[in-house]
Amino acid sequence: MTKPICSFLAICLCSLWAVGPAASQQSSSAPEVPSQFKIDVETAARLRPQLMAQSFAASDHYATGALVFDRLVEQVLAPFRTKFAWQLRIVEGNDLNAYSSPDGSVYVEGGLARLAGPNAGLWAAILSHEIAHIMRRDWARRYLYEKYLENGGGSSLVLGDPSLPSSSWAGSEKASADMGRFCREMELEADREGLILMARAGYHPDFVPALHHLLHARGRAKSTGSPYAMHPCWEERDHELSHAYVTTSIEFEHRWPEWYASPGGNPPVIVFAEPPTVRKTGSKGWQIQIPMRCQNLAGTVEVVLRTDSRIGESARPGPVSTSPGSEPEVRQVTGCTSPKTTITFVLPETAARLNSGAPWTDVYVLDAWGSVLARTDLPKWPR
Repeated sequence: MTKPICSFLAICLCSLWAVGPAASQQSSSAPEVPSQFKIDVETAARLRPQLMAQSFAASDHYATGALVFDRLVEQVLAPFRTKFAWQLRIVEGNDLNAYSSPDGSVYVEGGLARLAGPNAGLWAAILSHEIAHIMRRDWARRYLYEKYLENGGGSSLVLGDPSLPSSSWAGSEKASADMGRFCREMELEADREGLILMARAGYHPDFVPALHHLLHARGRAKSTGSPYAMHPCWEERDHELSHAYVTTSIEFEHRWPEWYASPGGNPPVIVFAEPPTVRKTGSKGWQIQIPMRCQNLAGTVEVVLRTDSRIGESARPGPVSTSPGSEPEVRQVTGCTSPKTTITFVLPETAARLNSGAPWTDVYVLDAWGSVLARTDLPKWPR
């Protein structure tokens, strides 16, 4: 997928793994989309030939995605079900991303499609979010909000990268922050409506945080405090969607009392890992504590403390080794049975400063098969 198309069509609709904290403040309401507004549909029609040429219909290896997509669309109420030309397309490549077109087409990049694989619940988490964007006409809502800002609703808006030097950037900070806040809230709204679609179609809502945590574990970037971010970070999504997870889970259980018989099967194991704390214990030791909460767990999980982020690219870290040039790690197994389980690592000074003086940086939680369930970053070590 060429970058101009992706940025023009889907800059704040559907990039699943972009990170950046959402502000707690509510965004301004977008203008209502007038019934005669057609710019989004016309744009989709103009870009459709190029988008189609760079993608292919979901089949064969992606048959699970196609089946889930059809089930979700069946839950879309009239007139939306017949208003759009619903279809699922796969884009070649390795990106972990998905986006939607105003005409009803959903595009899943190859990396994300392969990550979902045969897991119907993960596919539902990906696709329900994009279907919600289409139903809500979020491309049009964003366009109209931009015009609102340009026409006096805020300062003049710069649509480029706010991290790049620009002489006009200083005068556009408020409008850019407003735009970022609006897009983050729009993402959360699509998440909430997608959860409802999932519950009705037979896919447990817990697959959404499971997907978010999996994508977070695959990413390398740490969360930043930029108010201009177009997407909420994973921690913010967990916080803002906590109530929606509960209410839609109740809806799912009402419709599908025997979870295993639902189209998505039993809900996945999910782990909510909170930010760890690091403190000095005397003159020769360090203590690292990781508060965490588990759902749907039968058995144990393994908490792994490492010095690098390579585990995010593989299923399981390598064995413990402290030989020269190796990446050390320590592990701890827990049943994670309490409402809040705290895992504590106590390291001597020599172990805390392995790998040429670099401190431990990452915490991963693995299931019994070694698959990553969650990742969290260690804070900067105190002096």
